[in-house]
Amino acid sequence: QVHLVESGGGLVQAGGSLRLSCIASGYIPRLNTMGWYRQAPGKQRELVASITSGGNPNYANSVKGRFTISRDNAKNTVYLQMNSLKPEDTAVYYCNADVDFPKSTGWEGMDYWGEGTLVTVSS
Repeated sequence: QVHLVESGGGLVQAGGSLRLSCIASGYIPRLNTMGWYRQAPGKQRELVASITSGGNPNYANSVKGRFTISRDNAKNTVYLQMNSLKPEDTAVYYCNADVDFPKSTGWEGMDYWGEGTLVTVSS
């Protein structure tokens, strides 16, 4: 079983910064793409940013230039540095990880989610 634990959420004023962290633990033969999603009240969960095991990032248009995703493969950890925060960034932020497990026929990927951390940006 793989567990993802997020930290770093909180209340911040508009224009401020927060740094989210997510640590993956458990049996992790091969950790692939990790990412951050968010869900605001009354809205669907959306991708914020993701990063491959090789370090290639991908960002939602709404956060480009303000957020930076990074990872430490030795620690199975992914980070999200959020700068110039806006009230519309208020949401529960979820960590996601794609983990490959060895099977007799090859590798099988499974998706895991953290429980989320609340980010509130006041105007």
